[in-house]
Amino acid sequence: MSVLLFARWLAKVFCHFMIGIVGSRISASDYDNDMKRAKAVGIDAFALNIGLDPYTDTQLGYAYESAEANNMKVFISFDFNWFSPSSDAAKVSQIIATYATKPSQLMIDGKAMVSSFAGDGLNTAAMRAAAEVPIFWAPNFSPELTPDSSSVDGALNWMAWPNNGANKAPRGGSNLTVADGDEKYLNWLAGKPYIAPVSPWFSTHFGPEVAYSKNWVFPGDTLWYDRWNEILILKPRFIEIITWNDYGESHYIAPLSSSHYDDGNSKWVNDMTHEGWMEMAKPFIAAYKAGSTTVGDFITDDELVYWYRPNPKDLDCDATDTTMVTASNASGNYFMGRPDGYDSTKDHVFVVSLLTAPGTVTITSGNNTQAFNAPAGASIFEVAMGLGQQKFAVTRDSHDVFSGTSLKDITESCICGLYNFNAYVGKLPGLAYRPLSEEGLASLTDGLHWRRSSSDICAYYYWRLRREADNDL
Repeated sequence: MSVLLFARWLAKVFCHFMIGIVGSRISASDYDNDMKRAKAVGIDAFALNIGLDPYTDTQLGYAYESAEANNMKVFISFDFNWFSPSSDAAKVSQIIATYATKPSQLMIDGKAMVSSFAGDGLNTAAMRAAAEVPIFWAPNFSPELTPDSSSVDGALNWMAWPNNGANKAPRGGSNLTVADGDEKYLNWLAGKPYIAPVSPWFSTHFGPEVAYSKNWVFPGDTLWYDRWNEILILKPRFIEIITWNDYGESHYIAPLSSSHYDDGNSKWVNDMTHEGWMEMAKPFIAAYKAGSTTVGDFITDDELVYWYRPNPKDLDCDATDTTMVTASNASGNYFMGRPDGYDSTKDHVFVVSLLTAPGTVTITSGNNTQAFNAPAGASIFEVAMGLGQQKFAVTRDSHDVFSGTSLKDITESCICGLYNFNAYVGKLPGLAYRPLSEEGLASLTDGLHWRRSSSDICAYYYWRLRREADNDL
């Protein structure tokens, strides 16, 4: 078998899917669009993150049924924020036994794939015995907490963002890259399959209006582009995109319209589409599966993908932000005001060109215009953000290839009254604008400081963006 064919057969792309925010789905068909879109970009399976919600079994049933109908695969990822490693081995094995023999269950080396978020200390031997089916157990165990990797068949590394080693943004002399995490896990696994993480962003801003208050960012900037290029060199057996639909931590790539409950995230997710990141992943996934170290041969059309935050990071929103009061900080993740780590981000606009032939990429951010010579293949450029409209163009041989203006300006207005460190992601040629549904906006005003300068602007901005998209402006 050739190296190329072997790589295509062996490599798999997973994407983390949060069941915990889709409890209101009423049929398997509610999952069909997610399955079809993921499959279209090259994702092989959803890792279905589950907790102990009363609707979990119903939603797992729908997801497995939809996956079968759409020729996709799925597997369960147990979230040990909710399951107990010390007492839930039997419960975990019972759930595995219920779903492992279904036609859409992902099988690895003849065994049912099962993963987790955290879970160190679980009695793996008891779990395997009680499940009564062969399991490919690839949890998100930590090499520090589980020094002996003999109990696992593989492992997922969740830390997909540069960090300080303590689940926060790098600071001082403490800066661990995602590649540092790769090395740690590969050494620990000693040849067993590694699930390498790939994520575009991380920003969360829950205030005291919810019980899970947390407010921090990891540096994203060029992470999505840099990480895909690292993956092409690393060539792990598996990769996992984090995530499909975790809107609350801003690392979603699914459309905003993907049906989900609003857990409070709409305050910073409202009109902040990320679909361009999903489209950008497509040629990189194809290159990864082919075993290539470059993406150029897998780019079939000229495209630009761009992203930026909606405001400069020093904008003062203290007067209206929801986190300017105390809240429970039992997790150590709640900070008042600007999110912890905000200063690790750059006030730049980032643009990735995916070109079939060389061209010129022109970026206009407010009054700042710069042109770049872009080779064929994938390249990344960045310019200092300017207030106002954001415009992008590609020319080749003195002819326009395409150009366009983003739907979102960069402003000095605190939309919804908040510090918003989420990213707006656009693409040229453009994508259809698919806004949050009514359900996805259900908690938009919860906790807002009710005044015209916050809530009214928030509502106005949402409807203006939606109207512009509907009118194809």
